[in-house]
Amino acid sequence: MVDAVKIIETNLAEVRERIGRSAEASGRTAGDVTLVAVCKYFGSDITTDVVEAGCREIGENRPQVLWSKASDLSTLDVRFHQIGHLQRNKVRRTITCIDLLHAGDSLRLINSVSAESVKQGIVTRLLIEVNVSGDENKHGFNPTELESVLEDIAVLPNIDIQGMMAMAGLESDASNAQREFAQLRELRDRLFSVCPNNVSLKHLSMGMTRDYELAIREGATIVRIGTALFEGIPRV
Repeated sequence: MVDAVKIIETNLAEVRERIGRSAEASGRTAGDVTLVAVCKYFGSDITTDVVEAGCREIGENRPQVLWSKASDLSTLDVRFHQIGHLQRNKVRRTITCIDLLHAGDSLRLINSVSAESVKQGIVTRLLIEVNVSGDENKHGFNPTELESVLEDIAVLPNIDIQGMMAMAGLESDASNAQREFAQLRELRDRLFSVCPNNVSLKHLSMGMTRDYELAIREGATIVRIGTALFEGIPRV
């Protein structure tokens, strides 16, 4: 029988070691980078094993799955991240379950998150998703519109903008992926001087199993890792 916790512990240790080396190469430490375990291909049992293995930041793509896992794991110390596209009709239930929304990909969605957060009397932390690759199949703001977007978002109540999120293009090789990650970092650095006082750009969520080391070298503070954590564990 597969001992999932031990396998995940081993994989997690290797990923964290790589995170540490990449962070050091960028003049930082491993503690400057948050690892979010993407558990979208596994149920609550394996997700629980991830938490027991030592990773309490859990990322989910589908809101319905996130709702279910938030209920199943309610007795554990878990911080859920909605990392996939969020439809506005799923905002109400999702924002009560999450620590951070990574996919703030349109003004309509962010307005909905703000309005629903006001109704529920909570503050929702979120990242602005930026389409740095230009891939038409990806969600997110065009980099050229971010300055005006920040002004529009800054006046919305009950949301806390923590930074930006991006994904490398599906067809991007290592060189292009690194260029796209650098583009997001450079955009963040340019926006610092015009960023409204109530908007923070401290976090850059970028990098997955295939490219997280490149992303960290380009300034990622959050990486979203799935495949590398689950090697050796069969999908059901």
